[in-house]
Amino acid sequence: MARVRLSVAERQEELLRAAIEQIEARGVAAVRIADVAAALGVSNALVLYHFSTKEKLVAAAFAYAAEDDLAHLRKLLGRRTSALRRLRSAVRWYAPTGQAKGRRLWIEGWAVALREPALRDVTRELDEQWKAALAEVVAEGVAAGEFTCADPAGAALRLTALLDGLAVQLTSYPGSVPRSRAQQWVDDALARELGLDRAVPAER
Repeated sequence: MARVRLSVAERQEELLRAAIEQIEARGVAAVRIADVAAALGVSNALVLYHFSTKEKLVAAAFAYAAEDDLAHLRKLLGRRTSALRRLRSAVRWYAPTGQAKGRRLWIEGWAVALREPALRDVTRELDEQWKAALAEVVAEGVAAGEFTCADPAGAALRLTALLDGLAVQLTSYPGSVPRSRAQQWVDDALARELGLDRAVPAER
């Protein structure tokens, strides 16, 4: 059966999806241009036409994979409710006990980013977007008198560092930390950062 002719944008999206699947299956270091091409039944040359190197393909694939999660984060943080409710929803969703996807993909990416400048630039930019979005809502809550926090940017950094670290533990070493305990640590950390009384039940 003849392949449907795709636009440039559609073809690139197809290649990025295939790259993500291959990265998840093989790991960033092991995946090859040939693996992505074979998965779609296209030539290596076609992949290289759109992404001139493996490094550029991988970096673009990670950026593409993050778009849905970033969009969902912004949706949670943009809801018409209190800053505290929005923060709790976002942190619980992003926590390793929540519904955010692709943790194994990102752990792979962080490791490879140590040696690949293109991927390091992408992961740094995405990380900064996450922290900035959280810090903005923390600042909104402080301004509204919902809670106290002298350093919203620092709070966002500490929270995401905890969440990412727990994600590594739960993904790389299953069973090392009970999920209920990890969630408790996350709730406690958020309460500390916002000067909240942990004796008060968290809003659901």
